Amino acid sequence: MKQLTYAVIGTGAIGGFYGAKLARAGQEVNFLLHSDYEHVRREGLRVSSCDGDFSLPQVHAYSSTSEMPKADVVLVGLKSTNQHLLRTLLPPLLHPGTLVILIQNGIGLEADVQKWFPGLALAAGLAFICSAKTEPGHIRHQCYGSINLGNYSCADVELFQTVLRDFCSAGIDAHEVDYAEARWRKAVWNMPFNGMTVALQTQTDCLLRNPATRQLIYEQMMEVIGAANALGISTIDESSAQKMMQMTDDMVPYSPSMRLDFDFHRPMEIHYIYTRPIAEARTAGFPMPRLEMLERELLFIDAQNH
Repeated sequence: MKQLTYAVIGTGAIGGFYGAKLARAGQEVNFLLHSDYEHVRREGLRVSSCDGDFSLPQVHAYSSTSEMPKADVVLVGLKSTNQHLLRTLLPPLLHPGTLVILIQNGIGLEADVQKWFPGLALAAGLAFICSAKTEPGHIRHQCYGSINLGNYSCADVELFQTVLRDFCSAGIDAHEVDYAEARWRKAVWNMPFNGMTVALQTQTDCLLRNPATRQLIYEQMMEVIGAANALGISTIDESSAQKMMQMTDDMVPYSPSMRLDFDFHRPMEIHYIYTRPIAEARTAGFPMPRLEMLERELLFIDAQNH
């Protein structure tokens, strides 16, 4: 297969990191930027990484998808609060074989995008990474960095496998996983830690160091696992929660994306991270009372923060 052309929609902490790694490895990558477009066009992208710092002095930077070349693969790193923008952002980038990978947090993302673009090839990108972009053109990668790709509706197996190889060749630990399992497995971490760091104004290490909140985080994880099991996903069990607790113990003190959104007075991704999975669990007859309470607290906090 010929070399693929990549586009990144949402050149933030996640999309920017993976796009920069691919570009450094020699892939053709076109970046859509918003607030720091002029800065990146002049100065390029800088990645401060636990795996080694690097810079891209010149990148293919754009302020509009209408100016960008069509892409074989589109990496979507937008916040899900901006999901509606994909209706206008995606069409200029698409050709009949384009694969769109949603590197976003939550449940139900692909289903909604598929309704807007019925014939579009979609996949989920589940990033396990501590990364932030808090200044123009500068991504701070703190730890981890792997990504799991779950095929949602891509019939072109060769294309999907080529993307996996491109990621691995760029030094990214990438694996193919079952779509539904991957989305819910990521929710096991996302649902407790994103909201709790906001509700209690803290970071991951403090939550796990205190016995009361450590127990609550574990109970919330088990709610997510129970919901996944009720929806027919049997490969996520109690050991998954234990492994994620240990992984988070080993992490640097971290503010997840929702905490950063709160700190910078941006809308929080409550719908896809909380409301949607809670609703899906409810339809399967599985209530999530601890996480329903957290969702309502976050809705209150989000309303007060704007």
